[in-house]
Amino acid sequence: MLTRLLRAHLAPYARPLTAVASLQLVGAVASLYLPSMSADIIDRGIATGDVPHILRTGGWMLLVSVLQMVCLIAAVSLGARAAMGFGRDLRAAIFRRVGEFSGREIAGFGVSSLITRSTNDVQQVQNLVLMTCTMLVAAPIMCVGGVITAVREDPGLAWVMAVSLGVLTVAVVQIARRMLPRFRAMQVLIDGVNRVLREQIIGIRVVRAFVREGHEAERFARANAELTRTARRAGRSMALLFPIVMLVLNVSGVAVVWFGAVRADAGQIQIGTLTAFLSYLLQILMSVMMAAYMLLMVPRAAACAERVMQVLDAPPSVAPAARPVTELRGPGDLELRAVRFQYPGAARPVLGGITFRAEAGRTTAVIGGTGSGKTTLVSLVPRLLDVTGGSVLVDGVDVRDLDQELLWSRIGLVPQKPYLFSGTVATNLRHGRPDATAEELWAALEVAQARDFVASLPGGLDAPIAQGGTNVSGGQRQRLAIARAVVKRPRIYLFDDAFSALDSGTDARLRAALRPVTADAAVVVVAQRVSTIVDADQIVVLEDGAIAGIGTHGRLLETCPTYAEIAESQLMPGPVG
Repeated sequence: MLTRLLRAHLAPYARPLTAVASLQLVGAVASLYLPSMSADIIDRGIATGDVPHILRTGGWMLLVSVLQMVCLIAAVSLGARAAMGFGRDLRAAIFRRVGEFSGREIAGFGVSSLITRSTNDVQQVQNLVLMTCTMLVAAPIMCVGGVITAVREDPGLAWVMAVSLGVLTVAVVQIARRMLPRFRAMQVLIDGVNRVLREQIIGIRVVRAFVREGHEAERFARANAELTRTARRAGRSMALLFPIVMLVLNVSGVAVVWFGAVRADAGQIQIGTLTAFLSYLLQILMSVMMAAYMLLMVPRAAACAERVMQVLDAPPSVAPAARPVTELRGPGDLELRAVRFQYPGAARPVLGGITFRAEAGRTTAVIGGTGSGKTTLVSLVPRLLDVTGGSVLVDGVDVRDLDQELLWSRIGLVPQKPYLFSGTVATNLRHGRPDATAEELWAALEVAQARDFVASLPGGLDAPIAQGGTNVSGGQRQRLAIARAVVKRPRIYLFDDAFSALDSGTDARLRAALRPVTADAAVVVVAQRVSTIVDADQIVVLEDGAIAGIGTHGRLLETCPTYAEIAESQLMPGPVG
């Protein structure tokens, strides 16, 4: 998964990555010359007192050091730019993919998990790319080149180097094998912490209303403690690496000095050569340590890449048409033909055999008990969900064959739980029509019975709105959502229980103001209150996912027992006492 992810999303950065590799190559090769120059200064300069040779060779060492420094700085700079660009593109790809998901995929992954995957998981893979750009080329060149030059300096000490490399390699591989499953578990546990925290923040009113602060604190403490335990296990494994590397490094240095001194005393090696061999050994072991550090990052990045690719590879259940219809000429008629919908794994369908027509210029109401499928029915029109049987047609064309942008441009949806975005009143109202004028915004607010409260806000249309609309009341939120749909002026209005937070007087005034605005559009109103839909041209009564009756208010009172029962329970005056 990691390899496929990097291959797919690093392709645009092939040129800067090639430049990074070239710069690292030059810097690594330059570093290999410094120990041999140092040995030459000791053996041919200091030992013989040749001061010009010392100055000349020292000058070359200074130039090589400057070249190495410049190459490494440029490589890190280009590598950082490539890694940051990679992270930006990967987050954008996840965002686009999640935007294509239906409610089914969102529920399958979970909101908290999707947030973690697009932030923390991407960050881990991005860090690996950055470290790769910094060390990938330099580490192996320094290791292989160091081995070759060290053996060339003195083959008699090569066995010390071989033993050190063997011990270090075995230790690093064993540590990395232990860390991969722990890093995978950590990412799942981060999802859990995010989920609990998100639920507590969003549901803070419910938590306080039921005095559940202690229970929620325990839930978070359990999730947090489990993540901490797993992170500690992974951290203990990682903590073993550097002591092992330093132990091998120091023992190897002592061994080289010990056995090198014996060889120098026997006249088999010069002091400068011994110093160079020790420098090469340190370079080799440091490059192995760099590679080990990267190797420890790979397991976590691999686990994160797997989770990211699960999102990118997930096919949306609501897929665009292969050859979409890009033009509609009708007035906005909506028709449902034998519509059936069943959630995956459900024992029975939520909707079955739903057939009715909502014509432009008429209001069609949908009413029924809780769980009768009203919201699911409305969700099928803009393709938030796709039917599992039958078809939904707009102007005679199946919505699955329509271009999605065209379909959404014809629909104005006011959901059951209206959501406002952080910004201002104006930016929220212009969400469906960015070019709407201030006069059009005020007119829509007038229709939605929201003009007075918006005018009283500091700034009016420029008054700030918090994320989710949490700084306005539920009724104000619903009226702003209705105004947002009115500003768009769609051909089909879908009101999914959009009047439930309004008092009866405001409800009646709003519906009266809507009639001239929606006179040429098809209006579908899902409601709980009979008083909201009593004047509808057509009322569809749902019961257990099927149509129990269709007609006007008066006719349904006579022919549909389900509707008559609902109306009687709501319209009959209560007892006086």
